[in-house]
Amino acid sequence: MTPSVWRRGCPVALSQLRHVSLPFVGFGGRARRGALVVNASAAQDVVAAFRELYRARFPIRRMKPIQAYGGDDFRSIEADNTSAFNCRPATGSSNWSNHAYGLAIDLNPLENPYVSGGRTSHRGSVPYLDRSPYRKGMIVEGGVVTRAFDARRWGWGGRWSDPTDYQHLSVNGR
Repeated sequence: MTPSVWRRGCPVALSQLRHVSLPFVGFGGRARRGALVVNASAAQDVVAAFRELYRARFPIRRMKPIQAYGGDDFRSIEADNTSAFNCRPATGSSNWSNHAYGLAIDLNPLENPYVSGGRTSHRGSVPYLDRSPYRKGMIVEGGVVTRAFDARRWGWGGRWSDPTDYQHLSVNGR
């Protein structure tokens, strides 16, 4: 893993992370294969939840470990990339993000924006600030994504109030 993604001082050792290869359905409806880097303690839940998404044919744009974007979260989001581990602080904080532990996933980040003060930093996400009507790839309450992760007791950032992080799924709900 590149130093932009994992480095000495990160809150987890490399030995605590797993590279998980997952099938997914792309926006064009074709089966594809992607990968996430997650904490070993979360790998089984991630595989099971993504198996449910695959069976339901929930579309995912792209799924590459964040190192494909040099650890740059903004670039990964701009590419509409679903990712997990990235040794970085939480947005707007000096505390470690759950991503730094491999315990969070950002899924279809353009269709599911991070919203603060009613705004998003990503131009491609602007149409998705309005969460109705439902459009392909959106995470919604009671939908297949929330059901799959709720079954594993993961939390969804779409339930937060300002900021609301529709893309964010995490073991502890933060």
